[in-house]
Amino acid sequence: MHISKVQIVNYRNFSRADIRFNRGINTIIGENGSGKTNLFRAMRLLLDDNLLRMAYRLDETDFYRGLGSWRGHWIIISLEFQNVSQDEAIQSLFLHGVGNIEGGAIGTATYNLIFRPKAAVRAKLGELQDGDQGGLAEILHAITLDDYETVFTGKSTADFTDPVVYEALVGNFADVRFPDELEPPEIGGRIPGIMSITKEVSFTFVQALRDVVSDFQNNRTNPLLTLLRGKSGEIATEAMAPITALVQNLNTAIIDLPEVESIRSDIRETITDAAGDTYSPSTLSIRSALPEDADRLFQSLRLFVGESDDGYEGAIHELSLGGANLIYLTLKLLEFKYQTAKHAFANFLLIEEPEAHIHTHIQKTLFDRLNFPETQIIYSTHSTHISEVSNVENVNILGRVGGACEVFQPATGLQAGQVRSIQRYLDAVRSNLLFAKSVVLVEGDAEEILVPVLVKQVLGVSLDELGISLINIRSTGFKNVAVLFHDSRIRKRCAIVTDLDATFFDAAPDPLDTPAISKAKEKARGARAAGLRRQADLQEFAHDNPWVSVHFAPHTFEVDFVAAGNASKVVGVVEEIYTEVATIALAKEELESNDVERYGTRALTMAAGAGKGWFAIQVAKLVDPESHIPDYLAGAIFTAHRPVSTPVLANMLDYRLAHIRKTGLYGTDAIAQMQGQIHAFRTGQVDRAGIRDAMLASFPADQINAILAHV
Repeated sequence: MHISKVQIVNYRNFSRADIRFNRGINTIIGENGSGKTNLFRAMRLLLDDNLLRMAYRLDETDFYRGLGSWRGHWIIISLEFQNVSQDEAIQSLFLHGVGNIEGGAIGTATYNLIFRPKAAVRAKLGELQDGDQGGLAEILHAITLDDYETVFTGKSTADFTDPVVYEALVGNFADVRFPDELEPPEIGGRIPGIMSITKEVSFTFVQALRDVVSDFQNNRTNPLLTLLRGKSGEIATEAMAPITALVQNLNTAIIDLPEVESIRSDIRETITDAAGDTYSPSTLSIRSALPEDADRLFQSLRLFVGESDDGYEGAIHELSLGGANLIYLTLKLLEFKYQTAKHAFANFLLIEEPEAHIHTHIQKTLFDRLNFPETQIIYSTHSTHISEVSNVENVNILGRVGGACEVFQPATGLQAGQVRSIQRYLDAVRSNLLFAKSVVLVEGDAEEILVPVLVKQVLGVSLDELGISLINIRSTGFKNVAVLFHDSRIRKRCAIVTDLDATFFDAAPDPLDTPAISKAKEKARGARAAGLRRQADLQEFAHDNPWVSVHFAPHTFEVDFVAAGNASKVVGVVEEIYTEVATIALAKEELESNDVERYGTRALTMAAGAGKGWFAIQVAKLVDPESHIPDYLAGAIFTAHRPVSTPVLANMLDYRLAHIRKTGLYGTDAIAQMQGQIHAFRTGQVDRAGIRDAMLASFPADQINAILAHV
């Protein structure tokens, strides 16, 4: 039996979420604050016996904040189980509680937590006339948490995440239309309190703790103590009897030491001298704290671990942080193993951010090896090392959109071959695209190296600050990855950047051409034809897909980098590539010629001769605020990152203004006036069109104006 679906409505940062799981290992990935912890807590409210009491103590802070007012709304958490065990006991439980009968046996079951107004309140809402806003306001104003109830139901048929279904069950607050039915059958029947699924399954939750030493020192949370308590009851009395006798003798021997008796007498004498006989204790003794009770004696054991080869074994607090975390995780897994031995129906293991427990080099090994039979394991993570080895078909991505959380399943609707291609592609670097707010896909190393530097130097913000992952495809096979970005899969923007490879010289065949020139022309014609085919193919691929856009370099990145106004940056590395004085002089002349055939040929020759990656590294060293971002790249970046927030855009303008001040080309009055305009923009007194016009009028030659055209 495994969890196949979790639906969450109006809980914390989830407005409506539909999370799908498969058997075996599943992964939930997402940035910080995307809702991973809240998802696990929602599941635990239904399955974790230790958290069950909290299901009856939900409050207004548990409601989705985007509701505005929580009063009258419902929180719904629904679990769907597949492959329900055919064991008679579990069938009986689901038959009476949460199952949906299929052919006489339970194959699929639903189990729901619903936090809703009590029947009396729902009845009042149902009696309202349509559109009676005054009556609704009066009822809602009087509602408190005491008017709410928590109910568990099963056999539900409703798709709780469908807004139409929610309105039919709960009501339409805008139009004031509420149902008369107080117990709609779609939500399922109530489950009797005496029947608890939590007692029929094995469920272990491993919380993300980066410093676990305090847990080992706490008797309630110490995982070793939990294991020892579980095992102490299995020890035969006759096996412990001789050990208990030894402890009793040891305690007696310690107490009988003359030194101990001397200290006891001195304490007694001193307290009598200080307080007198009337106020002194009637008796006083010193005893050994070593427990003589068999259970307590067994549970007093402590763990000692050696991390080095010197033979020394230290206590938990002496271990490295990573070592202590690994021991903690190991004990929690062992606790889970002990539980599974006692349950036969279903085993669930939830691990929150295992990267918080262990260091990078262990993460992938853990994910590969941690696979218990007949157990559904669900990880949450923001580690690219774990997401790299995750099966993309078993991945849910959580993303923040405003104050809400959205859920994406990246493999939905893809064919097996497409899934395999994506799986092979997503290594630890490229799997960043699963975490990003938006993605820019580029062809090769030159773009990967230079684009982040250009953005930082020209605009004063990094791609990371914009939430953009720049992914190097290292080919033109963009569709294999871009297929992830779709209404049915990952609803995030993806910009594809590729070269048209248009020729910038006469590539027509000429009988007088040398073999070398003839070959170069043939190659250029082939590249141009391939570029046109790629353009048509990608435009068709992205057509009607609001999440994918395509942006084309007219020629190639190196050529168009120079064409954008960056000739001086490439000139600056000429002497890193050439040693002959004549060649250096010719190369500089060609790069500064403004003739695309000359500077384009030279730029490509330099990149090919030095290696595109190394060439880009050398150019990147010279990129500064005076550099220019090619227009097609700016279009890609600010199509992927859209809209640019007012604070970010204002920061970019402030950065450019600071650079303008350093150049000394403009008077202080113009700069001060622009500072005032930027402040007015920050505070909403000037709109985007106004700030664009002001910047263009005041500093028409600055690079920011080309960027502002895209934002």
